[in-house]
Amino acid sequence: MVKFTSRTILVALLAGFGASAALAQDEEGGGETKVVYKTKTEIDFEGLDVNGELVKPQSALVLDRKKAQFNPLIKLRADFNEEMEQSVDEVK
Repeated sequence: MVKFTSRTILVALLAGFGASAALAQDEEGGGETKVVYKTKTEIDFEGLDVNGELVKPQSALVLDRKKAQFNPLIKLRADFNEEMEQSVDEVK
């Protein structure tokens, strides 16, 4: 009577699977198969309870940006009193 150990059975099964994968052929004889993907995939989570935990950092980093200081090329005027007086004279 021959005794088969689990190791012997495992080796035989692996050898059989390897041989069957090596001998597998396409039905068309080696042509390229065309893969067609769905245009829209819809996943429905309605029947599931999804539990999770929000993980966020323990500290916060706040950067204060300084406003850029440029040499003004245009002199901004605070008032136009002289022009206003001249325009009143023109209206009269």
